[in-house]
Amino acid sequence: MSRGISAWERDDFESALATFLDILDRYPFADVHNKAGLCLAMMGRREEALQHFEAALDRNSSYAEAHLNRGIILSEMGRADEAREACATVNRLDHQDSRDFPSEVGNRIAVTHAQLGDLYLVADHPREAAAHYEAALAIRPRFMDIRSKLAEALIELGELKRARAELEEILEGRPGFVGARVRLGVVYHRLGDDDAAAREWRRCAIDDPADMRARAYLASVGGAGPERDP
Repeated sequence: MSRGISAWERDDFESALATFLDILDRYPFADVHNKAGLCLAMMGRREEALQHFEAALDRNSSYAEAHLNRGIILSEMGRADEAREACATVNRLDHQDSRDFPSEVGNRIAVTHAQLGDLYLVADHPREAAAHYEAALAIRPRFMDIRSKLAEALIELGELKRARAELEEILEGRPGFVGARVRLGVVYHRLGDDDAAAREWRRCAIDDPADMRARAYLASVGGAGPERDP
């Protein structure tokens, strides 16, 4: 991310885009889609930019910055009604999560807390990581990518019931969030419920056949459950 942002800041949009697309191959986060869309917009590739802004909103429908960027692109494409609707959504979201922090400022504070949490997690300090993820979610509770990271930190801390609650909240609104469902299976497994774990991992394998994590976890429990693999 730092390399991509650095390239963006020196107006090397092609390098920045290549970096963000490489990240998206592994981590399809809303913020990265938004940054890729901005690069494409600056390069005049509006249709592709629009696709990335919409992908960001598929991941996080309350991402006000992506709504704004989408509105700008739609306006440039002559789709005035859709652009006005996007801008109205931005106005509605601007103080929805936190009246203390308007959309762009609040997003940046939340993302910065999440980045600090990532560093603490890499450094094997999950309690400090969890504190930063919680601070981010206090400002932007609908950033489900950050909530998934909080669940990961809670798993590391052995706070499995709290982790389960966070993951269930994510999946209630975004049932196709495969990473969260994989982690939920891990939580069930550690809680001793291999049938529930296998059920979640089977769902992951169906939703994203290319994700090998779920198949590896299923193999580790021998395909436990009533729908045992042959």
